Amino acid sequence: MGYMPNELLKRLVGARLYSVQFVMDYVQLRFDRERSDEMPVLNCYVFPAVVRGGRAQLPGELGWADALVGLIPQIVTSTNEGTGTGIELWLGDDAVRLGPPREQADTPEMAVLSGFDDGQWMVWRVGEDSFEDPA
Repeated sequence: MGYMPNELLKRLVGARLYSVQFVMDYVQLRFDRERSDEMPVLNCYVFPAVVRGGRAQLPGELGWADALVGLIPQIVTSTNEGTGTGIELWLGDDAVRLGPPREQADTPEMAVLSGFDDGQWMVWRVGEDSFEDPA
C-alpha cells in the first residue's frame, strides 16, 4: 500500500499536546493519551504557523512562541493534510499549520512524525506528498 495523506497524522486525534520544545533550529510537539503508552512526537523542521481566533501567527512575529506554547494542554480534534495545505493539527478552534511557503523551506525535510507503538512514522519532504507543490 502506498502513501495515504492524513492516514498517520489522523492518529493524533484525541491526543493531548503536552510539550512544545524549541531545539536550536526546529521545534518538537509532543503528545500523549490518557490510556496509552504511545508518545507521538512531531518534529517540525520548518516552524509552523499558529492559528488562533482565525488569525495566523507566523514564525518570527512577536508572540509566536507564546501562542504555540499556549496550545498546551489542548486535545487534537482533527487533522488535515494535502497538496497546497501542507499539514494541520486542529486543537479545538486553534491550529498548528505547517504550510507550503517555499521561502521557509531551507531544509529538505519539513517534518517527521514518530513515536507510535507499532513503529509507524512519516517524513514530509519539500517536493513530495503534501508538499509536492509548496508554491
